[in-house]
Amino acid sequence: PTKTTDPDRKPTKHLVAPAPAAAAITLAGCAPMVTQSPGQGLSPVNAVADGEDKHLILFGHDVVSYFTGGRHQMGSPAHKSVHKGVTFRFASAEHKKLFDAEPAKYIPQYGGYCANGIAYGIPWGGDADTWKMLDGKLYIFGGQASKEGFELDEAGNLKLAEKYWNDEGKG
Repeated sequence: PTKTTDPDRKPTKHLVAPAPAAAAITLAGCAPMVTQSPGQGLSPVNAVADGEDKHLILFGHDVVSYFTGGRHQMGSPAHKSVHKGVTFRFASAEHKKLFDAEPAKYIPQYGGYCANGIAYGIPWGGDADTWKMLDGKLYIFGGQASKEGFELDEAGNLKLAEKYWNDEGKG
């Protein structure tokens, strides 16, 4: 449509986006928020959607492998469990069995987000291949430099991260 509001101005055209297109554009930005917040007591988490797994933690890495093998390892869609709305994949049926018996033991701290980011109040993604075990708990980092920065004052950063996570992060 052409609309003239001032006789000295040239007519202008206004484009009106159809409501469905506008809604799709608006809601597209919410996908990560929905994926990372399954809302069943384990939120937020560093999760992605992958096929039928709508809240897949750590891009499908096997959280039990950190404890049993001292390494990160990809899990398989053939061995998975859903705990509080979050999908965990495992490299073997044995790892699945260990997780199912005691899920809280294997869940990464701060939902799998970078522990150093959490210390600074920034819940950003963690890389499953950069991690550390502290007092029997799994901490994920956003990269080697992030891990090294965290280690400069491990006790202080843990204290900051715990405060942020308990006050703000996990709501």
